[in-house]
Amino acid sequence: MGELSITLDSRYTATSGRVFLSGTQALVRLPMLQALRDAAAGLNTAGFISGYRGSPLGGLDQALWKAKPHLDTHRIVFQPAVNEDLAATAVWGTQQLGLFPGSRYDGVFAMWYGKGPGVDRCGDVFRHANAAGTASKGGVLVIAGDDHAAKSSTLPHQTEHVFKAVMMPVLYPANVQEYLDYGLHGWAMSRYSGCWVVMKALADTVETSASVAIDPAATVIRLPDDFEMPTNDPHGLNIRWPDPPLQQEARLLNHKLYAALAYCRANHLNRVLIDSNDPASPARLGIITAGKAYLDVRQALDELGIDDELASRIGIRLYKVGMVWPLEADGVRRFAEGLEEILVVEEKRQLLEYQLKEELYNWREDVRPRVVGKFDEKGEWSLLPTGSGHLRHGDWLLPAAGELSVAQVARALAARIGRFFTSPAIEARLQLLEAKQQSLAAATPPIAGGTAIQRTPYFCSGCPHNTSTRLPAGSRAVAGIGCHYMVTWMDRNTATFTHMGGEGVTWVGQAPFSGDRHIFANLGDGTYFHSGLLAIRQSVAAGVSITYKILYNDAVAMTGGQPVDGQLSVGQLTRQLEAEGISRIVIVTDEPAKYRQVRDLAPNTPVHHRDRLDAVQRELREHRGVSILIYEQTCATEKRRRRKRGKLADPARRVFINEAVCEGCGDCGVQSNCLSIVPVQTEFGRKRAIDQSSCNKDFSCVNGFCPSFVTVEGGRLRRGSAVATGTAAFPALPEPPLAGTARPFNILLTGVGGTGVVTLGALLGMAAHLDGKGVSVLDMTGLAQKFGAVFSHLRIADRPQDIHAARIATGEADAVIGGDLVVSASAEALSKLLAGKTRAVINVAGTPTAEFTRNPDWQFPQQRLQEQIDEACGAGSSLFLDTAEMSRRLMGDGIYGNLLLLGVAWQ
Repeated sequence: MGELSITLDSRYTATSGRVFLSGTQALVRLPMLQALRDAAAGLNTAGFISGYRGSPLGGLDQALWKAKPHLDTHRIVFQPAVNEDLAATAVWGTQQLGLFPGSRYDGVFAMWYGKGPGVDRCGDVFRHANAAGTASKGGVLVIAGDDHAAKSSTLPHQTEHVFKAVMMPVLYPANVQEYLDYGLHGWAMSRYSGCWVVMKALADTVETSASVAIDPAATVIRLPDDFEMPTNDPHGLNIRWPDPPLQQEARLLNHKLYAALAYCRANHLNRVLIDSNDPASPARLGIITAGKAYLDVRQALDELGIDDELASRIGIRLYKVGMVWPLEADGVRRFAEGLEEILVVEEKRQLLEYQLKEELYNWREDVRPRVVGKFDEKGEWSLLPTGSGHLRHGDWLLPAAGELSVAQVARALAARIGRFFTSPAIEARLQLLEAKQQSLAAATPPIAGGTAIQRTPYFCSGCPHNTSTRLPAGSRAVAGIGCHYMVTWMDRNTATFTHMGGEGVTWVGQAPFSGDRHIFANLGDGTYFHSGLLAIRQSVAAGVSITYKILYNDAVAMTGGQPVDGQLSVGQLTRQLEAEGISRIVIVTDEPAKYRQVRDLAPNTPVHHRDRLDAVQRELREHRGVSILIYEQTCATEKRRRRKRGKLADPARRVFINEAVCEGCGDCGVQSNCLSIVPVQTEFGRKRAIDQSSCNKDFSCVNGFCPSFVTVEGGRLRRGSAVATGTAAFPALPEPPLAGTARPFNILLTGVGGTGVVTLGALLGMAAHLDGKGVSVLDMTGLAQKFGAVFSHLRIADRPQDIHAARIATGEADAVIGGDLVVSASAEALSKLLAGKTRAVINVAGTPTAEFTRNPDWQFPQQRLQEQIDEACGAGSSLFLDTAEMSRRLMGDGIYGNLLLLGVAWQ
């Protein structure tokens, strides 16, 4: 297996052996590997990285900052950009370096990164830069983060079709190892063909951690010997100046894309992985797939009891595509020869399927295989009569909407294979899937406070948004992007949103035709710096009456607390807006005293305490034209980070609720919208308490006229003490027997975002790596990191190649470590459980959902939730205990509850 790394730094320093890497960390390591390869080849190159954060690439910039010493060693510059298209423009500039005298390097290999909406806004620069080309010793790799299920986006996105439109080749890695391998191929292809080359990063791969092989020389680059470069052109296919537009277009269409295809062919990026070995019994069914869908196919075959040997024997041929656009013709034709039918398995809208059909269209009908994919034989656009006389389209076989699951793929495979083969294993799997679907459909979700209980993402405790998004009675607002988006499911009279940078501009189209005279628009300081200023400028130009509420919280909170990518103070903000022609600007803050020393505010900019927010907004909504309310308060989570690191003073002040006085009315929750206010049962009935472990000291809960609050100045919380001392009280425990991992052992981790669920996955994943196992850890967080439902899928096997899909399939969880009872009993979690197979250890701490902030009668349905888990796992297979309370008793803080839960699960 190779030597294993045992330090965290090894992920960026090891030059051989295996390291434990996330997909994000692989993208950080990738340019270092390219630098090592160039140095070994005698090239004097440097690297450049630029882009803009966004899930599933929300943490890439932080990982790059942390790795700066390692990047510096390899002469790689990381320059985050104001927005995505400016990042792409900077990357374009790296390829122009050799056009001018004075270059200190042979070339610069560059990387751009951004999520799907960022790809959309870069269409123009991508089109121009790809047409212009790359340097022969430079190259550009574009990392496109796709969110197929809109887990952290306002819409699902699939970027391959955008890149097809701007004619950029697209590589689609299936796992973390292929991030490294395909990434190196991407730069080599870019240098050879002159194209900007894309690598698709899906949440299921980039947010997965795995044990991967590190070797800069392991990826063998083969330059094509069957492609003829343009003659009499000293630049080959690379960038040059001058370069007329029509010549760029001709070079791209006639040569560059075909050079990329030749590179794909020479390096076998698309390949047959399973085929019949018996000439007397040739393959009948072909399966063509790529990326995550490839892993889903392999997992589905496993679950149907079809291993490689059986697949070969019954006539299955499997073709894995590494470059999904353009589809290399020679390989796909050889794959299709002799087949009766081809099933195309791909996520979202058709890309491979359309290209495949185009390649096969002119084949003779007697040798051309039937092709099905998203739809069955009836076809995609067919209008089919029904008994009622109406028409409908064909039946979806593998739907494009939402995410593709292993269960869907297994059903489709079984249906196509069933024409010539079946087995007890296939029948059993199909019966299990059907039974699981029926049981989940029949299950009644527990009710809490009149609604079905669910763990909905919400503002953090003490978050500035809790106050800043409030509106005066009679007003309405439109939402912003990021954390502002969550206000649309709260009781704040805020509805609709736009893409990033269009905040409030929908009012320009409504105002002339509406009886409303004014609206508010929410806008974050990060969005303002990215592109939001243009939205304000448009509203000024249109002369509409709108108040932009700009939250200046000193951090890009949604993706991890990064700073704004440049200089932006409140003073600068006021002067910029004044220069745009806005005469009414007001600052509202939780610390007005600090502005006595501020001298750079725009003239006539008043500063008010946040207690006057309602009155200030009432004044601004009477203003004709555009007005600005800057709400200044540091992000609560960022405050917590800084206090822990000693970078911000921690107020020696705590607020408590006197249970003897509290009447349980819930007004404190209404005033603060804060999740740290929790229910507590006392001898006097149900009261309120403040969870000191999660409290971020915003203190807005004390607003109102409640006499039950007690403020302690200068005191410190008592820490818990051990219930017993001495080793005699804790005898040695026997080592628990470990399950075998010849087949993947699947552990589902569940919990509330922000409570350490991801940390548990990282600990177990690294432990398995150090034990020499193959391991994958998929963290499904996205927007759920804001106190929503978080899942981590951990799979451990003897060998890395034994693990296919990163997600645990239906009924395939061997163990559940449930940090939250609500999430553990959700439909998503229950679908993974199977009676007689799954064992569960669940924390039953009654953590309230966001519903409790506005519903004083909310109840925690603990008994019903436990019953659902018991039913799914089978009698005697579940253990329920309150590890949060255990943690508070032992260590004075409930934050360690999940680690205690891990210890219980181990024993």
